[in-house]
Amino acid sequence: MTPLVTALDTSLTALLPELEAIYKDLHRHPELSMQEERTAKIAADYLDAHGFEVTRAVGGTGVVGLLHNGTGPTVLLRADMDALPVTEATGLPYASTATAKDEDGREVGVSHACGHDLHVTWLMGAARLLSQHRDLWKGTVLVVFQPGEEVGRGAAAMMDDGMVTRFPKPDIILGQHVMVGAAGTVGYRSGTILSAGDSLKVQLFGRGSHGSQPQTSIDPVIMAASTTLRLQTIVSREIGPLDSAVLTVGALQAGTKENIIPDDATLKLNIRTYDETVRDHVLSAVKRICCAESTASNAPREPEFTTLNSYPLTQNDAAATARVTQAFMAQFGERALEVKPKSASEDFSIFGRRWGAPYVFWFVGGTDAKVYAEAKANQQLNTIPSNHSPQFAPILDPTLKTGLQAMLAAASAWLCEESQRE
Repeated sequence: MTPLVTALDTSLTALLPELEAIYKDLHRHPELSMQEERTAKIAADYLDAHGFEVTRAVGGTGVVGLLHNGTGPTVLLRADMDALPVTEATGLPYASTATAKDEDGREVGVSHACGHDLHVTWLMGAARLLSQHRDLWKGTVLVVFQPGEEVGRGAAAMMDDGMVTRFPKPDIILGQHVMVGAAGTVGYRSGTILSAGDSLKVQLFGRGSHGSQPQTSIDPVIMAASTTLRLQTIVSREIGPLDSAVLTVGALQAGTKENIIPDDATLKLNIRTYDETVRDHVLSAVKRICCAESTASNAPREPEFTTLNSYPLTQNDAAATARVTQAFMAQFGERALEVKPKSASEDFSIFGRRWGAPYVFWFVGGTDAKVYAEAKANQQLNTIPSNHSPQFAPILDPTLKTGLQAMLAAASAWLCEESQRE
């Protein structure tokens, strides 16, 4: 292990209680995407207190901390801050009871059902330790607290707000996510690690009428039902068996009363793919099928398509992943595991794509190791509450420590002098 990581281990015991208190406070006070005012202030004030140059309100509520420490590489460390419109059902003593209005003005329960509160806590801890141990590393650290990951807008909003010109270009961009997995482990992968994600709203148009006189209508409910069924043939009949895609119709909304045929119907779709060619084909097929079903129903007009959010593939740089893997092996030994790609999606890669810089993203297990092992032995891993579940609750010991170790270990592969020697 590098001197920085060794120093982390010796400093961690004193820091963990403070970080646990920060985590529980953030967990109790979640904020929806692009509304992370309180969380951003906590992160910014903490950076300011530990010697970082702090820039607030980047891309809305984003926070960037800059710490120069001599000549060396520039390393960007990122955490997302936003919570979900999910009412928590964990039963934890520090569970969220928060509510807020979403972008449609609806009152919703809010919770950190994806673990971003843990991500923020990890990055705050890493920032403090890097500031405290400047004698053990050289270079520049950029810490980025990003809004709006859950709606796919936060990273782009920060980059659109001039990050490329306002801050130094990173030599490496690093990020991590708590996931279902044995606590104390980290999961790495070179190349594609997360899928591309596309969410669409499709509005289908018909002609309303009385339920007793369907012959005078063009029924959008039938149109929507037929479209939903036909869309499932894209993956089963148009995507090769060695490729992979997921298409889910998560919402079908039409009508208000049982004896009224409505004028229109709305479908909301989510698509996950691992290859740009497959992605393009699926998106094209969705439009083809929706338009064809509309024509077959003699609809008065073509469907309207609205992109709700879009996430690019997360594809880890091979050379950079090799360096991170080596650091993880030194830190965690057999607890560093090569993993398969996940079907979740992230906007993290937008930083690397816009800057033209390599990036590495990895996972930190947050499930009690005994619970995970038992579920795996019984082939019941799907029964463990996963990210976005109302019951999702990462175990803090040792997850809090592991995520902090992982971030510092990865950063040390660039920041520590011994890692820079050829």
